[in-house]
Amino acid sequence: MSDTLQRFLFEQSHVRGELVQLEASWCATLEHHDYPEPVRQMLGQALVAATLLAATMKFNGSITLQVRGDGPISLLVVDCSPQRQPDAELPSYQVRGMATWEGELSPGNLRSYFGNGQLAITIDPGTGSKRYQGIVALDGESLADAIDDYLERSEQLPTRMWLAVDGERAAGLLLQRLPGQGADEDWQRLSMLAGTIRDTELLGLPSEQILHRLFHEEDRRLYPPQPVAFHCHCSRERLANALRSIGHAEVMDIVHEQGRVEAHCQFCNRRYEFDAVDAEQIFASELPVKGSDQLH
Repeated sequence: MSDTLQRFLFEQSHVRGELVQLEASWCATLEHHDYPEPVRQMLGQALVAATLLAATMKFNGSITLQVRGDGPISLLVVDCSPQRQPDAELPSYQVRGMATWEGELSPGNLRSYFGNGQLAITIDPGTGSKRYQGIVALDGESLADAIDDYLERSEQLPTRMWLAVDGERAAGLLLQRLPGQGADEDWQRLSMLAGTIRDTELLGLPSEQILHRLFHEEDRRLYPPQPVAFHCHCSRERLANALRSIGHAEVMDIVHEQGRVEAHCQFCNRRYEFDAVDAEQIFASELPVKGSDQLH
């Protein structure tokens, strides 16, 4: 299985669909973290969901899906960035994700994992335009339920999402009703057909077989598959910018106390070290450096 997003459209029914299957990018997300199984499940589902949502965007930029709560899983963050090239008809996608947790976790639902939580979806057009963020209470039995509810309330677009994760793969299917005059019975019929999908099929069958099994009697248009890959945006320059935002005095205090400042990217687990000379060069430079990551 290659890491791909497959887009399709039911033209007569005003319904679009997307199918995402991740393998290498999912394994890369897990490579530097020893997540317990419930955290892996939630992170994999969020990674797929963000990719499905990014495919609905019509611009370069990024979409970030974040869940915060007071339960054993306190934070889950994933982002997906469409990469549109001038000579390419459709974009590719770059994904990354991380989670923080504490204590033992048993199989459960959203509330048992996150407690009283919030779901935030942030869209950054990436062209100097203002970012848009929507925040709702984390309700429902599953992450797919919470996202479906968010989209229907905030975007007024009925949406259904099915997500599946195992140790090697993460996959998902999305149906979304488009604005127009499509009949309610078309949406209900297509949602019912999609709802027959099994996790083992999403994770194990090629996209063509899945779509044929679900919708072989439907008139649909199939677009070329689009590649998805893990990519972390951290860099020494981004971390230097984070140090600059803290301020010269505080950074130098850390250097004098510890001999260096250490910066850690929680997405890819890469560590960056800055000694006294590095720190002075950061504040002496007048070159702007964009971005930020977490410091430890």
